[in-house]
Amino acid sequence: MAGSRDTVRKGRSARFRIDPRLVIGLLLVVASVTGVYTIVSAADRSALVYSATAALTPGERVYPADLALSTVRLGDTIDHYLAAGDLSSDGVLITRAVAAGELIPASAVGSPASLRLASVVVGVSGQLSRSIAPGAVVDVWASAVLDDRMFGPPTVLVGSATVVRVLDSSGIIANDRARAVELLIPRDRIARVLEAIADESAVSLVPVSIPMTR
Repeated sequence: MAGSRDTVRKGRSARFRIDPRLVIGLLLVVASVTGVYTIVSAADRSALVYSATAALTPGERVYPADLALSTVRLGDTIDHYLAAGDLSSDGVLITRAVAAGELIPASAVGSPASLRLASVVVGVSGQLSRSIAPGAVVDVWASAVLDDRMFGPPTVLVGSATVVRVLDSSGIIANDRARAVELLIPRDRIARVLEAIADESAVSLVPVSIPMTR
């Protein structure tokens, strides 16, 4: 009887023994399926991107209703295009030609503010206030040169211009010795500013507001 019991136990042990090669094979199959699923899922990710319904030219302002939404698979390049949600009700300004049916590149659009503002670099007389930094709002004053090389009374050329950057003579962001400032000014004031520059008027900047710093 004892011999019979030992034989039964050995038979059961042999019956439930798992071959390690089978386990390894199953793990390889699972890993392979998971990898393929991940690759296919990544390739299958689609996004809504704006495309041109007609040829667009530089300087044209377009709104969401002027464009079509296309479902495309762009993967990691999605950030290079104008996607759904990127376009506000104010629209965008086209900065380079876009063909009909072409996806709208993010590099081909700009802010509508550029329709009314322009960037101009002005030379500034005297020291700059330390508060004049990118983002600061300034009034641009100018004193015209008189016949005797004296300067006339100052007048405001532009009110509430925005400082883009402060430059030195080499074009690098500068320190207290800076004498040139890039400003965003309304387009209808460009002629007056350029005239003051051409006449070598003494230009000064008076801060109106100062950007907050942390």
